Amino acid sequence: MEYKAVCVLAGAVGVNGTVRFEQETALAPVTVTGEITGLTPGEHGFHVHVYGDNTNGCISAGPHFNPHEKTHGGPTDAVRHVGDLGNVTAGADGVAAINITDSMLTLTGALSIIGRTMVIHEKADDLGKGGNDESLKTGNAGARQACGVIGITV
Repeated sequence: MEYKAVCVLAGAVGVNGTVRFEQETALAPVTVTGEITGLTPGEHGFHVHVYGDNTNGCISAGPHFNPHEKTHGGPTDAVRHVGDLGNVTAGADGVAAINITDSMLTLTGALSIIGRTMVIHEKADDLGKGGNDESLKTGNAGARQACGVIGITV
């Protein structure tokens, strides 16, 4: 059985996008694809946050999705939050194309990201290597520029 989800990102600063998630089977990695526009050129932290709540803007989404209570890391690190997807890079036109495959994300079961919030951040994620406490929580990625709740799609 194939699983699919979608997230429409919207932000107060003109950052918008659509992110799609696909998982071929319950144990397969999740492929994350899409496009985000309106970004400043360069790298931007890209994370799944714990709550599917955007009632007070992106801040209502809470911290990174971290059910195993690990410190923040990069997407290829053994120690990381489930929601740590590293960075996406916007070109000179402010557009970031997303093409990520991640084996920690899942669209099924108790640790599913369905109903949680995807967030694109203002700055680059230092992948937990910034040498301070904030780096181990957020990667020093800065303000939340746009967000959206991840929902089931066909």
